[in-house]
Amino acid sequence: MLSRRWSGMVASLLVLSVVLAGCAKRPATTQASAPAPAGAVGSTPSGTGGGAGAAGPVAQSGPGAGTQPSGPAAAPTSRPEPREFTAIPDLKDINFDFDKYDIRPGDAKVLDANAAWLKSNQGYLVLIEGHCDERGTNEYNLALGERRAKAAMNYLVSQGVQASRITIISYGEERPLCSEHSEGCWAKNRRAHFLGKPR
Repeated sequence: MLSRRWSGMVASLLVLSVVLAGCAKRPATTQASAPAPAGAVGSTPSGTGGGAGAAGPVAQSGPGAGTQPSGPAAAPTSRPEPREFTAIPDLKDINFDFDKYDIRPGDAKVLDANAAWLKSNQGYLVLIEGHCDERGTNEYNLALGERRAKAAMNYLVSQGVQASRITIISYGEERPLCSEHSEGCWAKNRRAHFLGKPR
């Protein structure tokens, strides 16, 4: 009887490890459909720097996943691919504190300028990439990167940018700007990066 329980536990652990290993390296992509936020943007995710279960699984990933708004202001049925977006010099990146996705006061001014540019250039769509430093698991960083991209998106929407023009993606720790193992370098990697595409 004891060996049967042991076999059951081992089988359960193997299944759990396969599920958790999953596709940790695949970036999460979401078409925006969020309304303007009612209050402050962002907070600390549960757990710090944590394990794979700290932030939970990434809900949307791969092509075609993500939600589409419905009704008269619905987004196009086909979502643009991230590779279709390019750098726009007027859209500046913002950075985040360690293990946070709050919009800091200085970065709010950058987002205000980004929102003003987007409102005066209605013919452009925007992609917001969420990035993290190397600390933490792949799964945790993908979820944190998605929270950072969503926080930036929600701020832009609160400033009058249409949510249907925004797509978000999380790369977690997979696309660092800097590869040194120091706080100065990690701070550069904790960012939301903005790209644009004509409609």
